[in-house]
Amino acid sequence: MLEALYDYGLRRQLTLPPGFIGKTVKAYISLSENDDRVSVYLGDDELLPCPDMGSLAQGRDKCNVLVEKRSIVIPDAPADGAKPAAKSEFFLETLRDASEEEPLLKTCVRALETPEIAEAIRAKLDRMKIKPGDRVSFRVNGNSMVESENIRRWWREYRKRFAKGDASPTELCLITGEPTVPMMTTTPIQGLRVVGGHASGDALICFDKAAFCSYNQKKAVNAPVSEEAFGVVKSALDDLLKDAPILAGMKFVHWFDREIAQEEDPFCTLGFGFDRPEQAPETVPVNPATKRNMADQVPESVYSGQAAPDLDGTSYYILLLSGVNSRVMIRRFERGSYADLRQNLRQWYDDLALTNQSGTGNIKPVKLTARLLRLLKFQKGDTRPLDRLSKELAGLTPVVIQAVLSNGTLPDAVAAKALAYIRSELLSSDDSDRQSAQSPLPNSLACQWLKVWLSRKNRMNHQEVPILEEYNFNLPSTAYHCGGLMAVYAAIQKAAMPDVNTGVVERYYASAIQMPALVIGQLSSRSNHHLEKIESKWLADQYQEKLRQISVALGTSIPATLNLEQQSYFALGYYQMGAKLSQEKKERSAAGEKATVEE
Repeated sequence: MLEALYDYGLRRQLTLPPGFIGKTVKAYISLSENDDRVSVYLGDDELLPCPDMGSLAQGRDKCNVLVEKRSIVIPDAPADGAKPAAKSEFFLETLRDASEEEPLLKTCVRALETPEIAEAIRAKLDRMKIKPGDRVSFRVNGNSMVESENIRRWWREYRKRFAKGDASPTELCLITGEPTVPMMTTTPIQGLRVVGGHASGDALICFDKAAFCSYNQKKAVNAPVSEEAFGVVKSALDDLLKDAPILAGMKFVHWFDREIAQEEDPFCTLGFGFDRPEQAPETVPVNPATKRNMADQVPESVYSGQAAPDLDGTSYYILLLSGVNSRVMIRRFERGSYADLRQNLRQWYDDLALTNQSGTGNIKPVKLTARLLRLLKFQKGDTRPLDRLSKELAGLTPVVIQAVLSNGTLPDAVAAKALAYIRSELLSSDDSDRQSAQSPLPNSLACQWLKVWLSRKNRMNHQEVPILEEYNFNLPSTAYHCGGLMAVYAAIQKAAMPDVNTGVVERYYASAIQMPALVIGQLSSRSNHHLEKIESKWLADQYQEKLRQISVALGTSIPATLNLEQQSYFALGYYQMGAKLSQEKKERSAAGEKATVEE
């Protein structure tokens, strides 16, 4: 993890490597390998990573390398017999040393050692009004020597000659693997204040507890890191945390091992907002051709539904972070290839595919936060659901994310919480809900959790019959078809007694999902009375035919009690049959309107 953050920080140049500092160059002395022509070009205000002696330059005989004041790089011609200044001698000597790594620097050395060329350089600099205190550097054959990777590589090794004798390396850095003098305390990480962090920052590495030490080692020896390398890691984390979204009380941090455009980032979101619980999710048409095209496309992000690109060969990294007692708490760290991620996200959306409550389309993808809200116990009028989310699901959310990214099974707690949400929402319906045209159905997003949990559990157990988006009469689950029966009984009562205050769902759902054998018989006997009250004989016959189809699928026995898996099937069967009945009702209404227009 530390190495990945270190690479990210270097790649983005969030902080400069040890021995470099950002500087501007006032003018470039432009030379050519093929002739003695001299030109001078003005620089701009862009900060460039330049070699920096810093505290390594002790005394008055050393200077910075490659980029220095004009008075040092190309001093005025010395008087006869006078020696050049010590710093100018040091500058020229380092150019000679660096030219072994970067041959183009030999042209610069020759120019400074040749009096005629040196005088031409001074004249050009005077003409461009470059002052003695202005920083200058070199170009050779049009190439800036400041940006030469060969010189940067040479400088990283060359500066080690000036290391202080009392600070000799004692350990290997965990980040770079190079000998280092480890930091006793690390600089705090910023950006976790909104998720439990401290205002002044939180420690990523600390040793103030006995549990943080091992083998009787003291403090930093347990996890030695160099000051320079950790500075890069801190800059990387600070940068990533700035715009990281909050998910269940944690910062969701992610990056890739190469630079990609933001629009190509599969995890990029538009603010990580959430749908209010009272808002019904939008739908998309169920069209076989459309579904095939969606399956062929790169899947949408788990978190935002945005399209993801083809990034085979790219690795992704994910961190879920929060702050606890002034420390950085790493809730989850994930690393993987995008090729696997793409396949797993496709499977995630396939497992989520479920018809909407009206049966006219599939539920539109929503953000993960909206889904997680359906794992909280339903509270009507709740104005601060996100606060509850961060407290109640902080432990479950990382496990869910791991299952999504790895195509793994969801924990049983997901099904239990989704069922609790469905039950509490159904039983809290008010008078306006009871006066609606159809019986209330379980929450669609909560049912999606049940479908994913069951589908992945079944694949692990090698069950061959899949759970479809719509009601499946061939699904071998008695609990599923018990739920379908209850949906039909509720619809029959609604058709016969549209103004009833307390319907089948409010009175019997909680009992039926736990002990169907105790309830289904009562509902069956009551349905005969309700069928007789339906004015349309044709509609009553349609309901009876639906009951017959489900009864055939159900078989001859009804379970006395249902476990967690069977209760999930019951809720899903009830939901899908209710959606199917709603779809058929809409089709009948549309057919009737069409017939009226034709007449």
